[in-house]
Amino acid sequence: MTDTSGNTSTDTAPERAVSTVEQLEEEGDVAADYLEGLLDISDIDGDLALDVRGGRAYVSVEADESDSLRLLADPDTVQALQELTRIAVQTKTGRFSRLILDVGGSRDTRQRELEVLVDRAIARLDEGGSQASLPAMSSYERKLIHDIVAEKGFVSESYGDGADRHTVIRRS
Repeated sequence: MTDTSGNTSTDTAPERAVSTVEQLEEEGDVAADYLEGLLDISDIDGDLALDVRGGRAYVSVEADESDSLRLLADPDTVQALQELTRIAVQTKTGRFSRLILDVGGSRDTRQRELEVLVDRAIARLDEGGSQASLPAMSSYERKLIHDIVAEKGFVSESYGDGADRHTVIRRS
């Protein structure tokens, strides 16, 4: 994207007002009510845990029996449920939501997958590449990538728009 001075910007996310802890707790409560209804309709047992950290509401669906959430813990399903839950929260509160949903530890699993992806990209840099591009992913996943890359002493930037937005890794 080019601004009026002709400079190219790699950040296309609109600025959002910072939510208060109370607003984030409200988001979590609304999300929990919505998810509880979905679980009841689907006849799936699950316990909900709410948290607020890093300016986001986090909702986790957990179950004693790992099989009961197996299908819901698929990354694409979690992403879809997260978007539906965000819409439900926005409809109820009138505010944009950056809520994060975890189902049966799916976020920890995805974190480990992203770490492997970054390690492979760094290996390409070690083999002489000047940069390594990763596939397009959600803003939350890109944030995780940026954190992992920084911990490993490299730099990363996001490029592209919408569903094509991806991360490029370089040496510092």
